[in-house]
Amino acid sequence: MGGLSFAEVVRVARRDAPIELTPDALDEMARSAGVIAALASDTRPHYGVSTGFGALASKQIPFERRTQLQRSLVRSHAAGSGPEVEREVVRALMLLRLSTLATGRTGVRPVVAQTYAAVLNAGITPIVREYGSLGCSGDLAPLAHCALALMGEGDVRDVAGAVVPASVALRAEGIAPLELVEKEGLSLINGTDGMLGMLVLALTDLRRLVTTADLAAAMSVEGLRGVDSVFAADLQELRPHPGQRDSAANIRAVLDGSELLARPDGFARVQDAYSLRCAPQVHGGVRDTIDHAARVAERELSAAVDNPAVTIDGRVESNGNFHGAPIAYVLDFLAIVSADLASMSERRTDRFLDVARNHGLNAFLADDPGVDSGHMIAQYTQAAIVSELKRLGVPASVDSIPSSAMQEDHVSMGWSAARKLRRAVDGLSRVLAIELLTAARALDMRAPLRPGPVSSAVVAQLRTAVAAPGEDRYLAPEISAAHGMVVDGTLLDAARGAGGVLV
Repeated sequence: MGGLSFAEVVRVARRDAPIELTPDALDEMARSAGVIAALASDTRPHYGVSTGFGALASKQIPFERRTQLQRSLVRSHAAGSGPEVEREVVRALMLLRLSTLATGRTGVRPVVAQTYAAVLNAGITPIVREYGSLGCSGDLAPLAHCALALMGEGDVRDVAGAVVPASVALRAEGIAPLELVEKEGLSLINGTDGMLGMLVLALTDLRRLVTTADLAAAMSVEGLRGVDSVFAADLQELRPHPGQRDSAANIRAVLDGSELLARPDGFARVQDAYSLRCAPQVHGGVRDTIDHAARVAERELSAAVDNPAVTIDGRVESNGNFHGAPIAYVLDFLAIVSADLASMSERRTDRFLDVARNHGLNAFLADDPGVDSGHMIAQYTQAAIVSELKRLGVPASVDSIPSSAMQEDHVSMGWSAARKLRRAVDGLSRVLAIELLTAARALDMRAPLRPGPVSSAVVAQLRTAVAAPGEDRYLAPEISAAHGMVVDGTLLDAARGAGGVLV
């Protein structure tokens, strides 16, 4: 444990990979737990050990009530409300809290981490609610719901997905409920793990989606018989952003060998609209933003976030490392670029549908315009999503709100930033699916001219679930099928299998 990679977080969160605590981690936890135990009888107050919490930190708690103090902390902080949070988010949150516990910087006993690992390995998922975290002092309410389950209280979902009391789920797996001692309740709830887990999952998805956007843009350039010379490598080097370079290279790889870009008929256009011509610049900016956010996440994955922390030399020190600002900022930034990536995709789709701009295709790509509406309303769906994404792009991290009798007078709202980013990533994937569906229809309608091998492979993959152009039919299932292929990477796999070296 400790220093987790993105891939490890994803495997545990989404694929239930097993977790094992190393002997070194257990030894370090035992050592720091001894430091906390030695403070338990100290007459001086120590935050989280012998005092209350937040604005109540000045109240010293008698020795005989400190176990109750930890139980009461967890119970009172498990105050979430609203819809249930997704299983993968809860599992990521729990794994990351466990990672911090395993550093030995929190002062909890090894049994706490062992119980946490056992719950994760058993597939037990505490029920966490949408609202409750301000992203400062960590994701308090979400983590408290998880801690409550370790105590055998509250509700969870068992490995089969059924809602059962935590006590029942633990008993069925032979896991003894935790009896918390000094500081352990606080250490279980004081971290940025929820917002970090959602950041890692979103970054994993966005890396795939920005490459999918490159693929969609290239297929739109083909379908609209655009100008490919603007993607030349030497032109990109004049503005040497790494993301721009990579997106342009992807677009060139897709366009290679396309008959639609040859001009034997003398057709020529000086330049295309920005949504086509500037795709590497916009997509590249998204890539560079993803890389920045990933660096923040990597630093946080190696962090030990708790307050107070047990230092390597045995001091117990209050600190502000629980503040979620660094994560909140990049979560908001990613929501902004997700909205812009989707906005450009929607503009390319719209060009296909307008006879004044689609260069010889039927209105709305309809089989019989007037009788048929083609992809008219598919673009409406895109537009509705893009409008929502623009609202989700409004930063949450600028909206601090004070709490705990002004002790916690500046908060990050990182959990809220993460929640809206998840919705933004989902919306982006749907917008890109509709662009790909539309571009594939246009490419078929350009016959007998053929697209390049990469686009041909993507169209063929789509045609396994979506019929070729024809009269109007029930469109929602086709959008759903294309969306599934975007989310699971099937279309990217088809492109790469046809020789497209897409990064």
